[in-house]
Formats: sequence, C-alpha cells, structure tokens
Amino acid sequence: MSRPTSASSVKTALVTGGARGIGYSIALHLLQAGYRVMIADCNASAGATALRGLRGKGEVIFQPTDVADEAAVDGLFDTLIRKFKRLDLLVNNAGIGGFGKPVETLSPLEWNRTIGVNLTGAFLCARRAVPLLRKTRGVIINIASTRALQSEPNTEAYSASKGGLVALTHALAISLGPAIRVHAISPGWIDVRPAGRRPKLRPTDHLQQPVGRVGKPADVAELVLFLADSRAGFITGQNFIVDGGMTKKMIYLD
Repeated sequence: MSRPTSASSVKTALVTGGARGIGYSIALHLLQAGYRVMIADCNASAGATALRGLRGKGEVIFQPTDVADEAAVDGLFDTLIRKFKRLDLLVNNAGIGGFGKPVETLSPLEWNRTIGVNLTGAFLCARRAVPLLRKTRGVIINIASTRALQSEPNTEAYSASKGGLVALTHALAISLGPAIRVHAISPGWIDVRPAGRRPKLRPTDHLQQPVGRVGKPADVAELVLFLADSRAGFITGQNFIVDGGMTKKMIYLD
C-alpha cells in the first residue's frame, strides 16, 4: 500500500496576474495537474471571480497584490509560506499594456508604472521566491511577449519592459542554476477576451497566422506545464516564442 501524500509535499505554484486571461488559464492547468495554486492579482474583484471559477478544481487561494509594491510582495510571500510552506513554481505573469501613446507624450510616471509592474514586479517576486525554490529545486517562468523582439508604433514602455524580462530570465538562470531553472515564454496574439463579451474574430485574423489561427491562453498554459516538469530538466535560460509563427513571417507591402 502506498503512503498518503502529505499536504506539505504537494507541489505548489504562485501565479501573478492569475485572475484573468493567460494567468487564469495557467492556474487552471496547474490545478488540473495536481498543484496547489496561489493567485495574485491587483484586481480583487477579478480574483474573487477567478476563485469561483476554479472552485472544485483543486486547492487554490487568492491574495490581492500590486507586484510593483515591495511591501505587497512581501505580504504575498508571507501568506504563501504560512498557508503552503513551500514553493515549486513561480509564474511571473502580471503585466499591464500601455499601448498607443506616442513617446513624446509618454510621461515618466506612465513609463515607470509599466516597468514597475512588468519588470520590477518579476524581480521582486523572484527575489522572495529564491530561498523557497532552492529547497524544492523549483522553476521560475516569466511571461514576456513577442514585443521583446519586434514592435508596433507607440509601445516603448511595454516593449522595453518585456525585453528586460527576457534579459532578466537568462541572468537569473545563470545566477540560480543548477538548483533553479528559469524560463521565459513570449506569447504573440493570444485571444484573452472574456467569452460572450467579444466580437467574433475575422477570418483574416486567423489566416495571417502561419498556423492558421489566433492563439488561446491554453497554448501558453500547456507550455508552462512542460517547462515546470522534470522532462524539461536540460532547459534553462531560454525564451520560448508562442506566436503561431508570426515573428518568422516576412511581410511586404503591395
């Protein structure tokens, strides 16, 4: 007869920005894979809704957190340690967009807020997670963006933050290996709009993707599961592009 698994030995994940979109899908897939999951999100209402949606899927808790706030991140990890006592996977998914503003009108306050959430937040969470992850030989996964590699107009703050996140990934991988593996995932066009409240995507939206469709949050979540697993034990410091092939597509104007 096999011995029952104690609660303290069950793998535990922390997903920031986990209340909606890609983060919610990651949390759901981790729960289905047997993880205990803590969700952090700056939107308390969205977090409560996420908990209702995940009810019955596994052990999950939520804490409202602004990851750009060092004290808030400390409080998040204090709760994690008190509730779960271990950490096996940190998914730095929290992020804000900030598209569309010309650089000459982009204020330092707006720039700093985007960098603070998207890049500094990942650093603050990683810093607190390291002692816990060393004990479990755990994994950090940073959700970056294809904007780290190419841009549309007026995306300076967002692109810079995601480019920094890719660089932070390989820096952490070298500093923390071999005990901790660190990865980045750079999604392209992922349709994260809530079902029932989104206009139907056009055929051209799908056809411009080399794979023939726009991405889904589950496309990212499935890769998170693989990279967190021991099957990916010979991989660290890499940036995995999940974009349906768009960054490999040459575009010419007629």
